[in-house]
Amino acid sequence: MNWNRKSTHIARLSLEADETSARSGFACLFSTSDEYESAVIAERRAQGRYGRSRGPWPAVMVAGVALMVAGFAMILH
Repeated sequence: MNWNRKSTHIARLSLEADETSARSGFACLFSTSDEYESAVIAERRAQGRYGRSRGPWPAVMVAGVALMVAGFAMILH
């Protein structure tokens, strides 16, 4: 009977240790999603993913649209 109690106690302690180990595997390094997103953005910037724009295309597109609007206004006036 004494052997059975020791075995049960050892099994329970082993199970508790396994439970603690399993729970630590789900732990997150970040306490909030904002911290996680900041870390992701910082890592991507370090990799160079968020570089400068690829040339003058945005300015050219704005100028083109402005010319089209001006031309349309002249036609209707």
